[in-house]
Amino acid sequence: MAILVVTGTGTEIGKTVATAAVATVAAGDGRSVAVLKPAQTGVGADEPGDAAEVVRLAGPVTAAELARFPEPLAPATAARRAGLAPVGPGAVAEAAEKLAAEHDLVLVEGAGGLLVRFDDEGGTLADAARLLGAPVLVVTPAGLGTLNATALTAEALRARRIECAGVLVGSWPARPDLAERCNLADLPEAAAAPLLGAVPEGAGALPPADFRAAARSWLAPQLGGTWDASAFTARMQPGHPAV
Repeated sequence: MAILVVTGTGTEIGKTVATAAVATVAAGDGRSVAVLKPAQTGVGADEPGDAAEVVRLAGPVTAAELARFPEPLAPATAARRAGLAPVGPGAVAEAAEKLAAEHDLVLVEGAGGLLVRFDDEGGTLADAARLLGAPVLVVTPAGLGTLNATALTAEALRARRIECAGVLVGSWPARPDLAERCNLADLPEAAAAPLLGAVPEGAGALPPADFRAAARSWLAPQLGGTWDASAFTARMQPGHPAV
């Protein structure tokens, strides 16, 4: 897996921290890692963006950003309002391929969900993934509503013949409610893909050294980690002695 595209089922669900966790584990295994943020929105020119946050948490990985737009909007809208050129799927794919020629793993982190528009022609992160022939990791929230959003994202991937690498819970609560516990068992079915981890809520606020020490325990072996989906899901089910 030279290139992995990371998308969310929405915004503010832990996608950047999840990307950092994957980068941390890969780098810890001695792999050279690059993270590509095609379109950063809602961040000023001198402020750190998502790619910089991955570097802060994960350590020495390469960060690349193709465009930055100041307003917190969909990339196409933000570019249009700023009077700047948008970033289309072709440019994203070209940049990712160049990074892949020099790195063992390239993580392409999208903006919001899979079908958010990147340009006025309707180009999306899904189009970039299809051009790359790259699998997509879907980061999703834990709570009520996540099954529908995850199923829709997975269906969109299948319709485009793009591989869904799996689903990752971007922010697992310290005190999960009934829906969150039950969703663990239902998410793989909704996505028709494996559950590949659960990043604890607040993980991004950890000191970087603590983040790097713990990241492997949040991710399944498919992502280089030690997290056991079956054991974690069973332990979190209502009625289990640990609950």
